[in-house]
Amino acid sequence: MKIHEYQGKELLKKFGVVVPRGVFCPTVDDAVKAAETLGGKIWVVKAQIHAGGRGKGGGVKVAKSLDEVREYASQILGMQLVTHQTGPAGQKVRRLLIEEGADIRKEYYVAALTDRASQKVVMMASSEGGMNIEEVAHATPEKILKAFIDPEDGLSDAQAAKLATGIGVPAESVDCAVATLKGLYNCYMQTDASLAEINPLILEGNGDIKAIDAKFNFDSNALYRQPEIMAYRDLDEEDPDELEASKFDLSYISLDGNIGCLVNGAGLAMATMDTIKLFGAEPANFLDVGGGATTEKVTEAFQIMLRNPKVKGILVNIFGGIMRCDTIATGVVAAARETHLSVPLVVRMKGTNEDIGKQILSDSGLPIITADSMADAATKIVAAVS
Repeated sequence: MKIHEYQGKELLKKFGVVVPRGVFCPTVDDAVKAAETLGGKIWVVKAQIHAGGRGKGGGVKVAKSLDEVREYASQILGMQLVTHQTGPAGQKVRRLLIEEGADIRKEYYVAALTDRASQKVVMMASSEGGMNIEEVAHATPEKILKAFIDPEDGLSDAQAAKLATGIGVPAESVDCAVATLKGLYNCYMQTDASLAEINPLILEGNGDIKAIDAKFNFDSNALYRQPEIMAYRDLDEEDPDELEASKFDLSYISLDGNIGCLVNGAGLAMATMDTIKLFGAEPANFLDVGGGATTEKVTEAFQIMLRNPKVKGILVNIFGGIMRCDTIATGVVAAARETHLSVPLVVRMKGTNEDIGKQILSDSGLPIITADSMADAATKIVAAVS
């Protein structure tokens, strides 16, 4: 789960991280009123969507008058903001953040995330904060410093100071940077985040350290114990098909291809998508029906896939372990009939009650194409949609 920048800053502030004064604004008039309330001579008008690269996409503007605040707010609110993280369709801007201006002397990058290799939390920092951090990580990885943290010990003052000094924070501001890094780490741990990022973290002209952006991802499996984080959820920012799938306990993610995939098990689903690509086509989705699929769940899965106009065929790939092949076959037949399926359907089943499942498909009278292996299934579905 992701949240907006203004929500991330609310969290950071609770853990002692200094952030600019800002106001969340749903309308243009609210944006102007917010600038008046904040006072000063410079304000930043920021689009609030769940994607990075907003500045490059035209979603962040610096206003030097209230008239400019109104002008920029009018331009940004309601726009279809396209960034490298939204895809070509972009994301509609429904919220704004109006912030006071900042005296930026230097920009840094800091983030806390889980390192699976070491099974520890890693705090990353760089002297090259700002919009091009991805390029920095790719071209000059030596500029990304890391500190590995044992969760039982937490981030020490020495580790935080070493990171701050390593990225060039002046000596007189290191204590502020240490407090910021420790606040970020504590926020990461106590909110069950999988990523807590500040980019940029700035050094102001007076030596203060301040977070002028915030990006958070949260472990969905831990949200049951984070009601405050759940309250931040913005359904407008989520894919409607993925939301609908979650109601039926289906793991679904939209992709850009034209072959719908219905699989049981995340690993097999990934392998199925890889196989489709290996045979020259592209999957339209990731869809794991899990080990307890019912006819209702399979029918809903078909309906979700078929709502995507790009889907030209469907591949069902089932390993019958906990999930029996005859149960899936019954669900597939019922779903095909209920949805009046008009695109090619290839089904490959292996495992428990495999023969019974294949007989159910054969007796259905539907034009279902069966396959014996993943390669056979991929070959047949690619040929069918070509």
